[in-house]
Amino acid sequence: MDRIYLDNAATTRLSRRALAAMLPFWEGEQGNPSSLHSYARESRKALEGARAQVARCLGASESEIVFTSGGSEGNNHLLRGAVWANREKGRHVIASPVEHPSVLNTLLDLENRGEIELSLLPVDEYGIVDLTALGEAIRPDTILVSVMTANNEVGTLEPVAEIGSLCRARGVLFHTDAVQAAGHLPLDVGEMQADLVTLSAHKFHGPRGVGAVYIRKGAAVAPFITGGEQEKRRRAGTENVAGAVGLAEALLEQTEALAEEQERLWALSQRLILGVLSALPGVRLTGHPQRRLPGIVSFLFENLSADELLAILDMHGLAASAGSACTAGSNEPSHVLGAMGLLTGERQAPLRLSLGRYTGEAEAERALLILCDAVRRLRQ
Repeated sequence: MDRIYLDNAATTRLSRRALAAMLPFWEGEQGNPSSLHSYARESRKALEGARAQVARCLGASESEIVFTSGGSEGNNHLLRGAVWANREKGRHVIASPVEHPSVLNTLLDLENRGEIELSLLPVDEYGIVDLTALGEAIRPDTILVSVMTANNEVGTLEPVAEIGSLCRARGVLFHTDAVQAAGHLPLDVGEMQADLVTLSAHKFHGPRGVGAVYIRKGAAVAPFITGGEQEKRRRAGTENVAGAVGLAEALLEQTEALAEEQERLWALSQRLILGVLSALPGVRLTGHPQRRLPGIVSFLFENLSADELLAILDMHGLAASAGSACTAGSNEPSHVLGAMGLLTGERQAPLRLSLGRYTGEAEAERALLILCDAVRRLRQ
């Protein structure tokens, strides 16, 4: 049985081009970039080349890019670091209630420790932040606003440029978790007016265990991991040269084919949406119908169990998810759907299908047939 992988929002397949770029640093280029000999200089050159490549893709300067171990560390670094570095200015932080757990749980931890006062903004039925409410929520002691670029569960795009503009005018740092968006949307930190941005390589066909953050020059952010002098004292620890090179190559590869790939994935996702909604009763599309990532499709199915639906899909060779992989195994309902007001007392099964570069038209059509058949069987 040929399996179909539609869980690219959880993680993507490593691209051959990224793998080829990484191989020399696993097979022979073993120098520590912080050492002084010739092996080290080669590693340092590759690391700085990767930094420059990421900066170009984001419209940033090389000095504004810091490599991390991934999205969760990156969000912790930027949120905790911004709070610690700006204590004298205030304690008030604003976020949306549909953020990834690595943002929400970090901010809740800071609040529980008495380090911040947290305000969560209202969102509409699609998960979009209320800009008027944001403007009213900013206070003289507000030091940070955190709103994601694209939602990882339902794919909705947030008005980050407008949020960035509002924060810049009010002198407040703006952080956006762009983990789900990087490599799938054009990202320019200048146009976004973002001060702090988080990326993770495995979301755009790069390696797992490596990420990057953008810290605008002049933005006060304290280190999260302390120790050595690496990353200009902003993130201690021996640098993952192979990972940084793979991240940079994967991001460049995605950026080069971005317009064409967006159009292709949008067409495939619309075929899935129209196919499901026309074939099955009791189904609701979640997230904004137009203002969404091209590769994420999400539904709520009435009178179904998510666990049962995912199990039968897996038995028939279709890999999907009920939402964020970071909340898998939790018995709690989706905080994203709850904030959007979509969860009621009725039994409803959320399902996320996320397409990627290696998803073909034939696979999407087979997935549609498998899904519709599975829902009919379960309802019978």
